[in-house]
Order: sequence, then structure tokens, then C-alpha cells
Amino acid sequence: MGLSDQVRLGVVTRWVTPELVAEVLERCGVRDKKPGALPAGFMVYFTLALALFQQDSYDDVAEQLVCNVPELSASVPNKSSFARARTRLGPQVLETLFRELAGPLASVGPEGSFYRGMRLAAVDGFVLDAPDTKANRATFGGPTKNGQAAGFPQVRVVTLTECGTHAQIDAAVGGFNGGERELAIDLAPSASKILVIMDRGFPGVELWKAYLGAGAHLLIRARSPVAHRPVEYLPDGTYLAKMSLAGQRASHPGGVTVRVIEYRVDDGEVVRLLTDLLDPIAYPAAELARLYHARWEAESAFRQIKTFQRGPAEVLRSADPQLVRQEVWAHLVVHHCLTRVIVRLADDNGIDPDRISFVKVLKHTRRSVVRQCADTPTKIKEFLAVLAAKARRKLDNGARRLREADRHLKRPDSKYSSKLSYRINTRDRQPTRRVTPKVITLQPAIVH
Repeated sequence: MGLSDQVRLGVVTRWVTPELVAEVLERCGVRDKKPGALPAGFMVYFTLALALFQQDSYDDVAEQLVCNVPELSASVPNKSSFARARTRLGPQVLETLFRELAGPLASVGPEGSFYRGMRLAAVDGFVLDAPDTKANRATFGGPTKNGQAAGFPQVRVVTLTECGTHAQIDAAVGGFNGGERELAIDLAPSASKILVIMDRGFPGVELWKAYLGAGAHLLIRARSPVAHRPVEYLPDGTYLAKMSLAGQRASHPGGVTVRVIEYRVDDGEVVRLLTDLLDPIAYPAAELARLYHARWEAESAFRQIKTFQRGPAEVLRSADPQLVRQEVWAHLVVHHCLTRVIVRLADDNGIDPDRISFVKVLKHTRRSVVRQCADTPTKIKEFLAVLAAKARRKLDNGARRLREADRHLKRPDSKYSSKLSYRINTRDRQPTRRVTPKVITLQPAIVH
């Protein structure tokens, strides 16, 4: 046990300190019943390392953690011992650790982080594939085809993501069969004094009241039937309307008043936004229309987790639902720590965090674990200085170029799908390319 206390997680230890780990374990009531090779404190770092090295086996991850402790590297326990120790640890410890670390990271200065004194954040969700066991299928559910299970069980994650830094302010974890809106409502208490941007799957009276009641403001895209009847026209061409509960008339007292902004992007379809910012002078429609694009920063954060950190098309490793939740929270903790590294590098060099490569930070963080070259505050400071120098060499100090990529089905419903149907979704896809700025044209409401 004494030797296990020497194990650290490289630069991640800068924020996941041994003192914090001990405090969280005490708060969650997790204690070592007897001395052993896999104490709870070590298992916290090991579980985070599983997320940092998603593609590696238990043995490989353990050897990377203890390679600089000869007494430990010579006697790595077997897989079943790690599985039992993870079960004893449970998911609550990792969730509590995430909530201790999570929060906004942007200072007042960076562009894209604030709008008229309000911090910008986006609520959105993603799913992660879990192993196809009866327990995972029963707990989380998954996609179906013709009434039969298709693909893997999936765990659903909804986050409140800071637009300027990709830092997770809060998160909720559920199953595939549960809705994103219900999980999003759970995040409302963390959104105080934040302008929250959401996609068109989220509008609802319950969600609207939850966020406004928590002191947040909203900017949500909506489908055409939602709040479509104007009750008052505003001077700038936007209008006020009532959003009511399903099945109720717009005049029902249980509804809410929203401001509707309609616009087109490059002569495309009409986009409708709902907001509680009702004053057209204090909050111009053109500014809010341009602001909605910041919602895609949440998608960029999800790509960092799903494609780079977890690995493309990688399936989580846990066959038990509780361990699946533990694994998801571990991924969120690791991503938040990597984001902290990026924000610190960006602040020290006076650049936008988007200009720092997430992949490069991820690789160097993995190396810091393997080499145990960042296991003390002094070594962590030296490591960050080296990483900052590498980041500066890769920058041209120019503004980030505008780019776009086609949306397409990256993975078919089944690997046995016909080749023709798969080609239809990918054959005409163009590569990522530079583009000119989008032209946003407001669509003033027609007064009848």
C-alpha cells in the first residue's frame, strides 16, 4: 500500500491531487477494509488512466502507471483483481471528483466566451457505445431496427459546455432510452448568469422555467410549429410568442413568453431562435443570430472526447452498468484536466484556446504518465513550460481559418449493411475545406 501511494497520473496530478482524492474518498465513504495491492486511492488514478489510455488493456495501463516503481512493476495483479477493485470503488467517487473539478475556465477577456457580460455555454449531448451485455442492455437500452436490438447499448451524456474553452461546467449521465431534454433540466442549477445555447431538440416549457428560475438566459433553436403565432411584433422585425405545454393552447397560463428571431444563412433554410432576452435594443437580433453558431463548440468538445481521447469507434470496456458510469465520469474528469492544460497554455501565450492542439496535449499528457516526469509540483511546472514551447513552435500567430466539413453517416447501423447504402452516405462527401464568412440575413416578421 505504501508503494501504491507513490503512483501519480503525470500532469493530471496538478489538479487531481492526492489530497483531493483522499477527501473525495472520505466524503463518499470508500475506505480500504484491509491492506492490499489495490487500495482505493491507487484505483482512482488507475480508473482515470483507463480513460487516458482507452485502447490499452488493464495490464498495459497498470504497467504504464508503475513502470518507475520497480517493486510494483514486477508484480502487476491480474485483470480480475482490477475489476473487483473497480467495483469496490464504484461510480460515485469519479462523479464527485468531476463535480469538484468542473466549472468555467475562461477569464473575462477571450473572444467567444462572453456576450454582454454573460458567460456563453452550450447544452448538448452525445452517446458512447458500451459492451453488449444483458445488464448494459437492460440499464441503458440502445438503438433498435425492426423491433430488434441493433448495434451496442449506449450511455447518453448531456453536458453544459463553456463555448470559449470547451470546459465542462456540469454533466448528466443516463441511458439511450432517456431523453436529452430531461438530462438537460438537471443541469439548470449550474447555469446561473450564463447565456445557454441549445439545439432544436430541447425547447420545452419545463426546461425553459428551470433555466430561467436558476438565473440563466436562453438562446434555443426551434422547429417551425413551436411558438409560431405572434402575439406582439417588435420594431426590429422579431416578435413575441407564447410557448405552451404539449396539448395546451398558447393562451394557457402555464406557458411562457419568448422572443422569436428568424434568419437565413447563405440563402439556406429559415432558422428560428427562441430567447428570453426580449429587449430588441439591448440585445440586437443580428448579434444573437451570429451568436448561435457558438453552439457547435460543444460538438468540438465531444469530438475531443469521442474521437481523440476515447478513440474513433471505440467501445467502452465495462460489462457492468455501474462500471460503465464510472468509466464515463473518468473520461469527463480527464477531458476537463486536458482542457485546463490548454487554457493555461493559451493564457500564458495570449492566444485563443482553439489554437492549441488537443491531440498534442493528449499525447504529451500520456507521455508524462509513462515517464512519471510530472509527479511533483516542480516537475509539473517544468513539463508545462516544455509543452508551451512546443505549442509556440506550431503557431503562426494568425487568426484561426474558417473551415467546414460535410455532415454524413460515419458508421452504418450494422456492419452487414449493403455496400450500396453505405456508399450513398459517404461517396459525395468533400474534404474539410476553407470557406468565406457566412452571410446572415434576418427575416422580419410580416405584420398581418
